Amino acid sequence: MLVVNLGTPEDPSPGAVRRFLREFLSDPRVVEYPRLIWWLILNLVILTIRPSRSAEAYRKIWTEEGSPLMIHSRAIASELKKRLQTNGPIQVELAMTYGEPSVANAIEKLLAAGARRILTLPLYPQYSGTTTAAVFDRVVRELGQYRWVPESRFINNYHDAPGYIDALAASVRESWNKHGRGDKLLMSFHGVPKSTLLKGDPYFCHCQKTARLLADALGLADAEWAISFQSRVGREEWLTPYTEATVKGFGHEGLARLDVVCPGFSTDCLETLEEIAMQNAEFFHEAGGGSLHYIPSLNARDDHVDFLAALIEQHHSGWSIDNDSAALQASSERAVAMGARS
Repeated sequence: MLVVNLGTPEDPSPGAVRRFLREFLSDPRVVEYPRLIWWLILNLVILTIRPSRSAEAYRKIWTEEGSPLMIHSRAIASELKKRLQTNGPIQVELAMTYGEPSVANAIEKLLAAGARRILTLPLYPQYSGTTTAAVFDRVVRELGQYRWVPESRFINNYHDAPGYIDALAASVRESWNKHGRGDKLLMSFHGVPKSTLLKGDPYFCHCQKTARLLADALGLADAEWAISFQSRVGREEWLTPYTEATVKGFGHEGLARLDVVCPGFSTDCLETLEEIAMQNAEFFHEAGGGSLHYIPSLNARDDHVDFLAALIEQHHSGWSIDNDSAALQASSERAVAMGARS
């Protein structure tokens, strides 16, 4: 079982952020510009300016244990490993599309443990070529290095799965019960260029359906919620409405409190903790609004992990598991005796 998230710098220093951004932004799945033009922009402009700014942002959310994205991703993988042992020995490895632990190292560990079948779960509820497909590319590329390629399955998305929607709704209700309820609930998803939608990427539609289902689960009227897209960079048009403009607009309306949830992020990270809970909270207040309350991502909540475990078991269906460790060991010893590599 391979669980994959996007990745994070090793530490909040400009050097570590620069290394992470170089790998991340060099992926043609992430940026679809002509390669030579983009190489020049990336190396001569972005990587000379952005690492220091991003490092400062990372320092605001960094903890003694490290990056929140890594902490929560590890917790999810650890809890999944506990839940998935009930039906036989399932090895669970965590990987990052960019940075460490790498997809290559995670696959190597799975195969070294005797795995002949690999199910990959990208922690992206809504499919996007910029995220989900990037994971697929890495997995296929790494498996292509092996002579004996294991059977492989890939979970494409789960944007409208009832268990996922139920967990989101429960997290919002718990926040309301504990902190009170705002005047409106904003559902902010990570943005992507509008061109991806025009080329056939279903991400925009998946986000819209997730938002609608969550609003229905919470019993919200149309006027009580809104959807937006955050993290826009560059001058190209991205999916709209933009989160920053939407938040400022609600501030101008004089909303006393705005609740924000980010259903596209399985774990809290820079984009939720710094961009939403800090930056946009300031935008909202400066525009005339009261307080912005951020509702945390699902992270390793029990209902979230329970859902992911059930999703894995669903996609694992039909794959038999050999629980006889003695037989497996004997088979391995016979193969080595006949000349196989140990």
